[in-house]
Amino acid sequence: MLRPRIMPCLLLKDGSLVKTVKFDNPSYVGDAVNAIKIFNGKEVDELVLIDISKKDIPFDVIRNITRECFMPLCYGGSVRTIDDMRKLFQLGIEKIIVNTLLFEDRQTVEEAIKLFGSQSIVASVDIKKNFWGKDRIYRHSSKKTVDLTPIEYIKSLEELGVGEILLYSVDRDGTWEGMDTSIIKEVCKRSHLPVISCGGAGEIKDIQDSIISGSSGVALGSMCVYSKKNMGVLIRFPKQNEIDKIIRNYENM
Repeated sequence: MLRPRIMPCLLLKDGSLVKTVKFDNPSYVGDAVNAIKIFNGKEVDELVLIDISKKDIPFDVIRNITRECFMPLCYGGSVRTIDDMRKLFQLGIEKIIVNTLLFEDRQTVEEAIKLFGSQSIVASVDIKKNFWGKDRIYRHSSKKTVDLTPIEYIKSLEELGVGEILLYSVDRDGTWEGMDTSIIKEVCKRSHLPVISCGGAGEIKDIQDSIISGSSGVALGSMCVYSKKNMGVLIRFPKQNEIDKIIRNYENM
C-alpha cells in the first residue's frame, strides 16, 4: 500500500501566483518563489505548478522556481513539443502535465512517453458537468466540454501510456465545497492509473474523503493560498499531525 501524497497546486499567470474559481477570474495571491520557499519548510510531498497564461512557457520564471524548490515539481502549461519537455526536465522539472496536447497532437505525447518514460508524463483530465448534469471532459483551451465520458477518455489515456492522471473538477475549483468524490470513486475503480484529485477541498476531511475514494494523491489549491474561505492570502499547508492522522485512518481501513 503506497502512502497517499498531499501537495499544493499552484497556478501561474504572467509570472505571478493566482487562484481561480471554476477555472475563471484569476486573483493575484503572491510571488511564486516566495511561496516555494515557505513550502520547502512544510514537509510537502511534491508540488503541482500550472501556468494558465496561454502563452509560451516562461522558462526564466521556472528556472528561478526550480532553483528554490527542494521537492519534486510537476509542471503543466503551454507544453507543445519534445524540445519544450526536454528543456523543462533540464531545469529540474520531474513530471510534465499535458492537456491540450492530448487533443491536438497525441503523437508527440506518445513520443515523449517513449523518450522520457511514462512516469514522467501526467495527463490532466478536467471534468465539468454539461447542461444535463453529466460529467464530461472539459477543454480549457476552448472552454468547451467534449462529448466523451471521463471513463472513455481515461481508457484512451491508458492505451496511450501516460503514467498518472490529474483529475481536476472544474465545477469545484476554488469553491471550498468539498471534492467530487463520486467521479473520483468511479475513475479510481475503473482505471489502473494513479489519480491525483484536485478541486474543491476546503478542510482536512475533504482530503481524507478523496483518499478514501481511491486517490493516490490530493492537490490543494485554495487551502494552500488563503487563510480561510473569503479571507486573505496566506501561504499554508496542513500540519504534519493532521496529515499523519489522515494517513493512519487510511492505513487502518
